Amino acid sequence: MVFTLCIRRSASRLASVCGRVARSQAISSAVVVNPSSLVPNPSSLLRPFVSRGFLYSTSTNERLKSDQTLIQVIDSEIKDAFEADMQDEEETTGAGDFPFKIEDNPGHRTVTLTREYNGEQIKVEVSMPGPMDEHEDGMDDNEDGDGRNKKANETSIPLVVTVTKKSGLNLEFSCTAFPDEIVIDGLSVNHPEKSSSEEEEQLTYDGPDFQELDENMRKSFHKFLEARGIKPSNTDFMYEYMMKKDSREYLLWLKNLKNFIQE
Repeated sequence: MVFTLCIRRSASRLASVCGRVARSQAISSAVVVNPSSLVPNPSSLLRPFVSRGFLYSTSTNERLKSDQTLIQVIDSEIKDAFEADMQDEEETTGAGDFPFKIEDNPGHRTVTLTREYNGEQIKVEVSMPGPMDEHEDGMDDNEDGDGRNKKANETSIPLVVTVTKKSGLNLEFSCTAFPDEIVIDGLSVNHPEKSSSEEEEQLTYDGPDFQELDENMRKSFHKFLEARGIKPSNTDFMYEYMMKKDSREYLLWLKNLKNFIQE
C-alpha cells in the first residue's frame, strides 16, 4: 500500500512538472524574437527625416528668390529705358507743318495718319522701323551696287498709303520710306462695292509689278504721293516719331512684365 501511494505521488508530481514545461515552451514559441531585428539598420539611421512641409517651404523660397532677382533686373532695365526715353523727349523736334493727324494707340505696333486732300481721304499705316533686308525686293533694279549697299545699312519705315475718292474707289500703295526717298513697292486699285471671299481675293489681279511699269509712270506716281504729303520731309519726322514710339512701347512692355512677375 505504501509503495502504491508513493508511485501515485511521483506520477502526480511528474505530471505537474511536465505541465509547467509545456506551458513555458508554448509561451517561448509564441514570442520569438529574431536577434538580427534588434540590430538597427545603418541606412535607416543615416537617412534624414524630411517632412513634406519642409520641401514645400524650400521650393517656395527658391521661387521667391529667383523672382526677386528677375524683378531687380527688370527694374534696372526700366530705369535705363526711362532715362533714354526722357533724353529722346528733350531732343524731340516739333512737327512743324506736318499735314497729318496722328492716331497712336499704346500697345500697337502701327500708327495711323489721316488727312483730307481736295475731297480725297488719305490714310497712312506706319509700322515700326526695320532693317533694309526686309525690303530689298522693293529696290530699284537699275540702282548701282554702291547705292544698294548704302541702303542696306539704313533703316526704313514700311508704309501703306490709301487714297480714297468720294465714291469709295481707292488706290493702295505699299511703300518703304528711307531718309532720302520713298520707294513704291506695289500698287492696287480697290472697289469697295465688290465684296469677295478670301479665295476670290487671292485670284484678283492686282496689276503688274511696280518696277515693271514705264519709268515715266513710276515718276508720276511718286509725284502723285508727294502732292498728298508722302514725301521724305514728312517721313523723316515719322521715322523719328516711330523710333520714340518703339522706346515707349518697350518701357510699357517692361512694366507689364514686372506686374506679371509680382502678381
